[in-house]
Amino acid sequence: MSEEHRTPWAFPIAGVLLAAFLSQSFLASRVKSPTFDETTHIAAGLSYVQTGEVRANPQHPPLLKTMAGLALLLAGVRLPDIPETRQMLGGAGGENAVGRALISRNGPDRVMFWARLPFILLSSMLGLLIYLWGRKLAGDVAALAALFLYTFDPTILAHSYLVAMDVGLAFFTVLSLFALWEYLRHPGTKRLLLCGLAMGALLAAKFSAVLLLPVVAALLLAAVRWPPQPLPDDRSQFLRPYSRSGPDTSNANAVHGYPAGACAFLAMCLVATLVIQALYFSPGGLFLYSTGLQRVNIDHAPGYLVFLAGRLQHNFAGYFAAAYLLKEPIASLLLVAIGLVALVRSRAISVLAKFFLLLPPGVLFAAHTIWADNMGIRYVIPELPFAYLIGGLGAAWLIQLPSKWTKPLTVALALWIVMAAIGIYPDHLAYFNEAACLPGNLDQIGIDGGARCGPLWLDDSNVDWGQGLKQLRVWLDRHAKGRIIRLAYFGTILPEAYGVACQRIGPEELIEDPQPGLYVVSAHFVARVPALGARLKPGAGEWLRRTPPVAIVGHSLYVYDIRAKAASRP
Repeated sequence: MSEEHRTPWAFPIAGVLLAAFLSQSFLASRVKSPTFDETTHIAAGLSYVQTGEVRANPQHPPLLKTMAGLALLLAGVRLPDIPETRQMLGGAGGENAVGRALISRNGPDRVMFWARLPFILLSSMLGLLIYLWGRKLAGDVAALAALFLYTFDPTILAHSYLVAMDVGLAFFTVLSLFALWEYLRHPGTKRLLLCGLAMGALLAAKFSAVLLLPVVAALLLAAVRWPPQPLPDDRSQFLRPYSRSGPDTSNANAVHGYPAGACAFLAMCLVATLVIQALYFSPGGLFLYSTGLQRVNIDHAPGYLVFLAGRLQHNFAGYFAAAYLLKEPIASLLLVAIGLVALVRSRAISVLAKFFLLLPPGVLFAAHTIWADNMGIRYVIPELPFAYLIGGLGAAWLIQLPSKWTKPLTVALALWIVMAAIGIYPDHLAYFNEAACLPGNLDQIGIDGGARCGPLWLDDSNVDWGQGLKQLRVWLDRHAKGRIIRLAYFGTILPEAYGVACQRIGPEELIEDPQPGLYVVSAHFVARVPALGARLKPGAGEWLRRTPPVAIVGHSLYVYDIRAKAASRP
């Protein structure tokens, strides 16, 4: 599209949205304590850059952990001199113990600030990529709408700053496919090299990225069958689903022939292998990569039962679909549904563009549904940027329709999305939309959506991942100073690191009715203990749902003040 058709206000608005995202992510990160996996990743990442060897935590590739480790190294943080560190450096485990000691000895706030900073910047860059690619696909309005959906999505905000793999994988997924899109539109050696570099970084972000290799190959072959089409100067035509004629299909720069596409794919893979070699700091990088690939989920208990809607079993076929429908704002879901209809029915959007928007998330979602552990919506975060782009198409389509009611509807949906982000801040990880309280808990719907009903549906990182200790300390200082609490905590960092004096208890101690005292129970246990108890005897563990909590700290820690029963009169 020629520059004269670009809206001059698009970049300033995009800048405001990116600043809003960066502010929300950074400020929320300062409130939250380390989550379950962060202790492991922080210790492993620092070991890579401090020793120059990738031995710790081989279940994940090194790139994202190295980013956290490099930031910590530059800030002057070093591995603690404890036996567990030597054990970890020998490849024998102990990462959690090292991470706990590292965080406690160097100051939790200092360590988490530096370790999380690269991830806050990376997630902000993901928003920029979504906007830039959206402009290429459908123009400024759709791109800004996609960035808007990203900026105020509680799921993304919750994970944007965590030293974890999911948002980083989303970033490199979008980067790789954006680079491929640009290469297919304007083939050349430099763009081919950039595709290979992006692919290498993608594969080094998380092992599930290997699922995208056949997707990249399929998109290269699809570009031969359906060459990239030049977009019309008036990009508003791009979104009209009933256009009588599509744009000109000729493209002198297209990749011609299946052999050329196959050669391009092999060249990308060759460059990607060099990237992997470099990131493993070893000539045997590919061997280490393949060994790590075989160790994925090796630390997960094979008999672990996952939780969905009050039931426990080994796997639920609809787990990730349910998580997506419950944990994304309803207004966003509506825009994505509208965008899907507009995308599929449009004759102006090229076949190749439809493949780029639909094939990668479709393959990833199917693969996660079949193979991934049912432990949280975080596994499908790499699919969400495509939902934002499609939702952006839906918003732009509504805005461009001549009907009088579609523009006010779009504004109403946008306000609903903003209110969802404001209402749950800074506890984005615990967000559930209003549908979580249907049909029997309508009184629990609030400005935070259906977060109060979340433990009725899901557990684990959907409701609590150990991130509420700092908020708990503030609550205890204000409301229970000097009292020793009984804490059922779902996390790896020691509560004492945040000054929380407690008696630790496990889920088995929550199944029977409690003795008098002050209990603080993770939402993870509030969700699953009643289901575990029901497998033993009817009503076991139900006190967690029957007893109203005196507070819910950070939307994730349920506080119960159990009083002694008064003696009955004779």
